[in-house]
Amino acid sequence: MINISENMAQYIDHTLLKADATGAEIVKLCREALENRFYSVCINPSNVKTAVDELQGSAVKVCAVIGFPLGATTTAVKTYETAEAVENGAAEVDMVIHIGALKGGDVQYVLNDISAVVRAAKGKTVKVIIETGLLNAEEKVLACRLAKEAGARFVKTSTGFGPGGATIADVQLMRETVGSDLGVKASGGVRTPEAVRQMIEAGATRIGTSSGVGIVKE
Repeated sequence: MINISENMAQYIDHTLLKADATGAEIVKLCREALENRFYSVCINPSNVKTAVDELQGSAVKVCAVIGFPLGATTTAVKTYETAEAVENGAAEVDMVIHIGALKGGDVQYVLNDISAVVRAAKGKTVKVIIETGLLNAEEKVLACRLAKEAGARFVKTSTGFGPGGATIADVQLMRETVGSDLGVKASGGVRTPEAVRQMIEAGATRIGTSSGVGIVKE
C-alpha cells in the first residue's frame, strides 16, 4: 500500500481553476503548495505571473491550462496561449483536446492540434486532457495514442468541469495504452487519501486536485 506522507505531496498538482478565483486566492494556493511541497500549482493562464512571482526560487512548478475547459478554441489560439504561458514562466501546460473533432473522426485535426501545442511549449511538459466523461473506450484509447504520437508527456483524465472525473478504470486503460512512455494524470473528483492511493495504484503518476491540503493532512 502507498503511504499518504510527505512524498505523496509530490504527486499533487494543487489546483484552482474556478472562474471567480481572486489574486489573493492564487497567492494562498501558492503558499499552500510551498508549505506542503506539492509538485505544482495548476491555474488559469492569466494567473501565471502571480504564481511565478510567489513561487520564485522554490521547487514548486507552475502549470497553466490551455483551451480550458472545452477544448474548442482554434489551434492558433491554443498555441498563442501556450507560448504566452511559457514566456510568463509556466513549466507545464495542460491542454484540452478538441473533443468534437475526436468524436467526429477528424483524427488529423486532433493530432495537429496537440502537436502545435507541443511545439509552442518549447520543451516544457505538455499534458493532454482527453475529458474521459465524454468519450467511449475506443475514443479514450485513440486520444491517448494521438497524444503520444504528438509528443506530449502526459495524458490526463478530465478538466473537472465535464460530466465525469477520474475513475480507476479510465486510469488503468490510459496506462495500458501509453505504457511506461507517458505520465498519466488523474484529475476530477480526487478528494481523499484513499482516492489518491487508488489512482496511483491504477497507474497515475500525477494527481490534479483542489483538495491537496486536506489529503496530505489526513
